[in-house]
Amino acid sequence: MVSKTRVVLGMLLLAALAIGTVLLLLAMDADPTWYKFLPTSIIGLGALVAHSSGWFNKKGT
Repeated sequence: MVSKTRVVLGMLLLAALAIGTVLLLLAMDADPTWYKFLPTSIIGLGALVAHSSGWFNKKGT
């Protein structure tokens, strides 16, 4: 079973990291390719790692 609260908090954390990455890329005046690749990979790989480590699973019961 999946804890909806943990999923929402995890995705908010990953979204904040992705937004921070975009702001950092803007400050660095990076190539436009990075704006699509880096935030998407942070969200995708972060969700994959969180799910495979069991962070989204309900504890107890």
